[in-house]
Amino acid sequence: MIVYSNMRFLVVDDFSDFRSSVKGMLGQMAAQHIDIAANGEEALSLCRKTRYDVILHDYNLGEGKNGQQVLEELHHEKLISPHCIFVMVTAESSQAMVMAALEFEPDAYLTKPFNRASLQQRLDKLVERKRVLAPILDALAREDHAAVVNACNALLQRDPRLAPLCQRYKANALAALQRHDELEQLLQGILSQRPLPWALMKLADHLLQRGQLDQAEALYEQSIEQFPMLPAAFDGLARVKLARGETLKAQVFLEQAVKISPNNPQRQAELGRVARTNEDPERAVRAYRQAVTLGRHSAFRNPEHHLNLADSLKVQAGDTAPNPRVQLEIRQTLEDLTRSWKDDQGLGARADLLQADVLRRSGKQAEAEQLLRNAGDKLANMETFFSADTALAVAEQLRELGRGEQADQLLGTCAEMYGDDPAVMAGIAAQTSNPGILHGGEEAAARNREGMRNYQQQQYPAALAAFRDALALQPRNISYALNTAQSLLRLLLSAPDDALLTECRACLAQVRSLPTSDPRHARYRKLLEKVDSL
Repeated sequence: MIVYSNMRFLVVDDFSDFRSSVKGMLGQMAAQHIDIAANGEEALSLCRKTRYDVILHDYNLGEGKNGQQVLEELHHEKLISPHCIFVMVTAESSQAMVMAALEFEPDAYLTKPFNRASLQQRLDKLVERKRVLAPILDALAREDHAAVVNACNALLQRDPRLAPLCQRYKANALAALQRHDELEQLLQGILSQRPLPWALMKLADHLLQRGQLDQAEALYEQSIEQFPMLPAAFDGLARVKLARGETLKAQVFLEQAVKISPNNPQRQAELGRVARTNEDPERAVRAYRQAVTLGRHSAFRNPEHHLNLADSLKVQAGDTAPNPRVQLEIRQTLEDLTRSWKDDQGLGARADLLQADVLRRSGKQAEAEQLLRNAGDKLANMETFFSADTALAVAEQLRELGRGEQADQLLGTCAEMYGDDPAVMAGIAAQTSNPGILHGGEEAAARNREGMRNYQQQQYPAALAAFRDALALQPRNISYALNTAQSLLRLLLSAPDDALLTECRACLAQVRSLPTSDPRHARYRKLLEKVDSL
């Protein structure tokens, strides 16, 4: 018999009568620690203070976050333990709601109305399942993926009937450990027994990441044939088509995914991005408009969605001034952006440049000039620089708006930070012939190459000297800072030194604003973890 008296419960619903009713049912089950919340923000606030064993969360809470968005944020902020049971409670059965919630995997659904007996029956099974999986969940809570694999193997040996519960945890852990051959063997074995949708998707995604496009495509198609309401399979096919440069086909598959599950802001934004590539501004506007709306209460709210919506609306108007209704939507979208991210000078500058372009097309030159001056001030006061792609786009926009000198200043900083990347330098060369920008980092690049040769030959002190020289010549370069930190760490592992440790931490602090989308972010995180462990 399950004992509920020592468990902590959270009941979230916007109707007080229902909250009281569920609290009463739990009381009849001997539960003593029961908190209640009327909306998503209250629920998140309570979860920041208390670790709950069971959360019963209504899906539709009226204004504000819904149950799916709360679950997203709980995972995103790591406010929910793997041991916690999250039950989505709903009176709705619309496809959009069900598919959206499924993508973030609550432990169970409970349909209103229900009585104490049905609630206890459901919770009894869920609690027992979590208890059986406790060794795996303990390892997950520690983020110890090797221990997850070991716990899964031990449980499988003890009771093979646990295979359906263990295999998915094991597959995720093997993927995190990059044990590719074992992962493929496990997934192929599962699929030879039964075509489980998660295993099909896991193997297809894995093959796609390894560049095996034909095999991945075949598995995505098999997934759609057997599970036609699986939006992630259409997402996967879109990624295959994008990898092959078939952007029109990718858009078709993304539109199918959105049709099945429209309440995912990231999917809508990806559809908008691909539609823009395909010069389909009308579809891009619809997708980005949805991404902005859905993101309003989401942990995945993204300012780029606002900027892309405003820019797509401008592009949709062509070379002429947007009509008054479109101008109003652009202004409101950008005002929402600057209110929500008011401390980000770079975002503010980009919003001002976009609005200035719209005003200039509308013949409002004086207002456009004022916004251009505002943008210049914000660019000069940025604490964090743009990504390389964004810097190139902003520089091009400045040049088109008659601010060539500011564009070159931006490109100069971009060259200093990202100039070791030939693709970035090619993008800069396409915009300017300024020799100081194009060739100013050649000596630093030469010293960096020398450092890399020395490092590969295990001549670590010589490598460090070369990397230090490169970084001194271009102190904002991300790669040079990472290379210097890695060389310092190599020496620290053999001979601890407080001065070297301080220098290493300073190098990593230089790149702490590196966006997670940057390919070097994983390397930065690993270096940071190693330094923190010293």
